[in-house]
Amino acid sequence: MQHNNTPDGDRCRQRFGAPAVSRVQRFVGTDSVHTSAAACDYLERRLTADDGVVAVAASDEPTEERDRQEALNAFRVRPAGVASVETELRGGDAAAEIRAAAEERGAEEVVVGPHRGDPDVDAAPGGTLVDLLGSATRPVTVLPSA
Repeated sequence: MQHNNTPDGDRCRQRFGAPAVSRVQRFVGTDSVHTSAAACDYLERRLTADDGVVAVAASDEPTEERDRQEALNAFRVRPAGVASVETELRGGDAAAEIRAAAEERGAEEVVVGPHRGDPDVDAAPGGTLVDLLGSATRPVTVLPSA
């Protein structure tokens, strides 16, 4: 049996008329426009035209929904030149929702900021990052502080 992410799997899908799937699925957990911009900077140097990006923002605070939506809006403009960009706004604990979304999408890695996207916050790792690292089932890439 061939896996969907192999070159042979792509040829098989093309031969039978099925669309080819992105070779790399980049997954970003974001909470602010600052984190989204840093993620886009990081990803744009690594993406190819075949890659897909999924950005997820989550919070259990209804008052933060607007900030999370603005964070996702950055991905509507950047990164440029990739096969697909999807965004998803979720309600609930940020770490749990990012972990669940990454699992659902079969993410190869999770890209996150080191702490809440506020550039004035201290440099200590944030709770979401600590929770993601403590239960990682796939590589977690931590972006540099803004």
